Amino acid sequence: MYLTTEIKKSIFKQYGGSEANTGSTEGQIALFTQRINHLTEHLKKNKNDKNTERSLVRLVGKRRSLLNYLKDSDIGKYRKLIEELELRK
Repeated sequence: MYLTTEIKKSIFKQYGGSEANTGSTEGQIALFTQRINHLTEHLKKNKNDKNTERSLVRLVGKRRSLLNYLKDSDIGKYRKLIEELELRK
């Protein structure tokens, strides 16, 4: 599988503060970004995979809502995370 436990732990350690802090907003956004990037690469190869396309759209929506929450609660963390993950907005 593309997303092993070690990769998840490293993502949460880097963005969430610790490996056990899986509920942090920053960690969740980073995990969603990792999954979105993987699904985007998959869709480049398999253009007619509509189920994956739907999953990708749902993930982008979830990430967007978490980003809006983070922006409203702490604009400094929001700007830092956007810069680290190289997101456009």
